[in-house]
Amino acid sequence: MNRVTLAIIIFFSTAIALYWQVQVKRNAMQDSKVKTVERPDFIANDLKTTMFNEQGYIESKVTATHMEHFESTNLTHFTDPVYLIFPENGEAQWRLSATKGQLDKENSEVTLFDDVLIDAIDIDEPLQSLRTKDMTLNLTTMIGTSQERVNIKGKGFIIDGLGLHADLNTQELTLLSQVEGIYEPH
Repeated sequence: MNRVTLAIIIFFSTAIALYWQVQVKRNAMQDSKVKTVERPDFIANDLKTTMFNEQGYIESKVTATHMEHFESTNLTHFTDPVYLIFPENGEAQWRLSATKGQLDKENSEVTLFDDVLIDAIDIDEPLQSLRTKDMTLNLTTMIGTSQERVNIKGKGFIIDGLGLHADLNTQELTLLSQVEGIYEPH
C-alpha cells in the first residue's frame, strides 16, 4: 500500500468517525427535548379560593374540581371551574362555569373552554343566562370576549349571535354578527 492510498483511507475513516459523533450528539439532544415534560409547580383538588382587589373588596371566588399551576408560564389550568364575579360595586352578580379554564395571572385573564355558561345571580336581572363554547374575561376591566356562537336567554327574549363583547361592570353586551332573536312580551 502506498502513502496516497493510506492517506485516503485515514481521511475517509476520520470523516466517517466525525459524522458519526455529530449524529450521536444530535440524537441525544432530540431525545432530551422529547423527554422534558413540564410538571406543575403545585396541584389542588376541590379548590376553593377568594381573590381580593387593592381596596380589600372581594374580586372573585373560584372553585374547581382540579387545578394545576405552572410557575414558568404563570398559567393555572382548571377542571370544572366556577367563578363568582364581583364587579365594581362589590356584590356578586355573575356565575361563570365551564368544563375547562385557564388563568393567565400576568395578563389578569381567565379563558373558559367547553360549555361556558354565565348565569345572573339576581333573578330580577333582565339577562339571565349566556352560553358559548369559549370566552376570555379580563379580571381587571371585567370585559369578556368570544368569537364563538352565543346564546342569550333573558326575561321574555332569546338571542343568538356570533361573537361577543360584554362589559360586566356596566352590564353592556354586544353580539358582533349574525344576530337573531325572539321577543315574547309579558
